[in-house]
Amino acid sequence: MTTTTATPVAAATGRRKTSVARVRLLPGEGRYSINGRAFEDYFKMPALRPYVEQPFALTERLGRFDVIASVNGGGIAGQAGALRHAISRALVAAEPELRPILKKAGCLTRDPRMKERKKAGQPGARKRFQFSKR
Repeated sequence: MTTTTATPVAAATGRRKTSVARVRLLPGEGRYSINGRAFEDYFKMPALRPYVEQPFALTERLGRFDVIASVNGGGIAGQAGALRHAISRALVAAEPELRPILKKAGCLTRDPRMKERKKAGQPGARKRFQFSKR
């Protein structure tokens, strides 16, 4: 996809767990380029695709923008969440009147859930070493 000549409508960053997604929205036909790969090639799990496209579906903007994304960190589900967050933020930057729709659906909320760190003196974040009374 050679869309470097078109000027971005909006750009935004989204995060989920340890994943970070940087997105540029360009006027186009709804094509995706994620880390230089096609949408279906990058998100092989069919359940993640509608999740990523949810901001466009909610705002009835499917097929109006091309998405160029750079995603790194975390797993594939966390990356999908980060991409959804970034697309939502970019849509609001491009068209501020879409904010209430996306806000109500929870697309603009940064999900704060992270992996808890391992604590000293225990084998994991919450698990304790086995207690022996005698």
